[in-house]
Amino acid sequence: MTEQNRLADGDAAPDFALPDADGNTVSLSDYRGRSVVVYFYPAASTPGCTKEACDFRDSLAELNDAGFDVLGISPDKPAKLAKFRDAEGLTFPLLSDEDRSVMTTWGAFGEKKNYGKIVQGVIRSTFVVDPDGKIAKALYNVKATGHVDRLRKEIGV
Repeated sequence: MTEQNRLADGDAAPDFALPDADGNTVSLSDYRGRSVVVYFYPAASTPGCTKEACDFRDSLAELNDAGFDVLGISPDKPAKLAKFRDAEGLTFPLLSDEDRSVMTTWGAFGEKKNYGKIVQGVIRSTFVVDPDGKIAKALYNVKATGHVDRLRKEIGV
């Protein structure tokens, strides 16, 4: 994956319409007028992804109070997302990008190193989208552990 495929601060955030854990369609444009944290993760119910999701869950009240909504996106089927949501008590939308088209558009799918090997996969990434639909912050290759705390410091929450 090359840097040209990545979104940068100030770019228009590509809209999407994806099914949530209950099969309802959620669009980024539904959140116009609010800031949104959009994060891409490899797989529900895996250790790193669970840690990251639970950190967002535990910070959700503060993020919401500061005007930020949270959307998590993975290639998992909605039924798996529902199990993940229910098992971890997640109260923000988890969206299914089974064909990885949204991830690809956002630069969150492509070549990455996994245990020293170059593979195609989900690149753990987080974006802050401003109320006008522009990328306020684009963070690629983030680590699951400690990421939400670092993000909160960067956005002043």
